[in-house]
Amino acid sequence: MDEAIAGPIHAFLASQGRDARGRTLATVLDFDDARIESTHDFIQWLFPLREASQAVPGSPVLGEAEAEAIRRDRMAQAGLMAARVRMMRFYVLTRGWLTAFDHNHLRITRILTSLRDLVGLEEARAFLADILRLNEAAGSPVNPESLAYWRRAVED
Repeated sequence: MDEAIAGPIHAFLASQGRDARGRTLATVLDFDDARIESTHDFIQWLFPLREASQAVPGSPVLGEAEAEAIRRDRMAQAGLMAARVRMMRFYVLTRGWLTAFDHNHLRITRILTSLRDLVGLEEARAFLADILRLNEAAGSPVNPESLAYWRRAVED
């Protein structure tokens, strides 16, 4: 670990702590696709934001000091990248989100925003490019409003 643990989200992403339900990062990353689809209180830990979750009250909110510590910590960065890989695998292997409206559209916005803020714009844009390719390959079923949110999340 490069940095002193700055809070519970940082500890979780650096594989040094647990989420509010006692799960480790490794446990969450090991969820099967059905569990990822049906569980709604893990994404806020994998991809934290500075805003409170409207979908899951009581979810952690990322403060600036903790965000900066995550940006500097190689272990936390590795945790974020492992989460990115797992969620992309979920989107590649599942098709339920490829519809006009789906709760995964909100998750994708969260992922893009968190990657942008904690890893970098390039990584967020790469995730978006992969998501857009999946949408196009499915005949572009995702609604224009979701697409606009995603694109705004990766603007400079």
